[in-house]
Amino acid sequence: MQFITPSDTSSNPPCVATIGFFDGVHKGHLFLIEQVCRLAKAQQSAAMLITFRRHPRQVMQTQYRPQLLSTLDEKCHLLSQTSADYCAILDFTKAMSELTARDFMEQVLKKQLNVKTLVIGYDHRFGHNRSEGFTDYVQYGQAMGMDVIKAEAMLIGEIAVSSSVIRTFLTGGEVEMAAKCLSRPYALEGTVVPGFQEGRKLGFPTANIAVNDPLKLIPGRGVYAARITLPEHSATYMGMVNIGIRPTMENQIEHETIETHVLDYQGGLYGQHLKIEFLKRLRDERKFRSKADLTKQLETDAAFVRTLNETNTNPS
Repeated sequence: MQFITPSDTSSNPPCVATIGFFDGVHKGHLFLIEQVCRLAKAQQSAAMLITFRRHPRQVMQTQYRPQLLSTLDEKCHLLSQTSADYCAILDFTKAMSELTARDFMEQVLKKQLNVKTLVIGYDHRFGHNRSEGFTDYVQYGQAMGMDVIKAEAMLIGEIAVSSSVIRTFLTGGEVEMAAKCLSRPYALEGTVVPGFQEGRKLGFPTANIAVNDPLKLIPGRGVYAARITLPEHSATYMGMVNIGIRPTMENQIEHETIETHVLDYQGGLYGQHLKIEFLKRLRDERKFRSKADLTKQLETDAAFVRTLNETNTNPS
């Protein structure tokens, strides 16, 4: 795949394209991209994906903080693994936000990106105020020599897979359903920072994680089984992750922390980079009557995590 920007698109070949933010690059996106690639092959054209560097709402609403399923780097990596030929990354600006759907199709899609066939996601809208819909896009396309086609939705059971649906699953702690929609476990990456070292006193030392991108969505409070990757060691371990406020500890905090116990790992982790893949929600975070009761529960949690088989935790 070749990544391009509007500044270097003058020589683009005619293409079949689709447009979207592609947050998470989930199964719904992959299904849409497959349709684009099949159509491009049938038309002997290039397949192009068109996305944005920042979430468009961040330009329109400066205080808006999206809960992202993927960073820009993660998104580009995932898109690069598809069969599309090009990915155009647009900088969404105030001027672009004021374009009507027709002007956007004419000035950006046709003139800059040489789109001959546009495949629209089943629920996608664009243009100023997003007031126009698929019928309008078809009409505008006919006037400028661009075919506009509506893509089919990707369903898991009766659920139409979308980024918003996945966010709902994650904030509710349903990481297994999120993984089915993503086709992979949801992951966070971050750096280990100093904590209170209370876990060490209980026999379960934890790594306190500062997430790299503050806009990444944090799953709902609770205790999770996870796969932990330590890139510096080229090693992967199983682990337990607690997201919450540690209600059993005397030095309870008001803001959420992400604390990870890496099973069977010996050594310090401060300053190291970790990747956490959420496999299963084990239980709610709750206040125990004593630290001894908490330790007993942690031992039960660890025993369960050890029984998890990778083949049973990978989404289908």
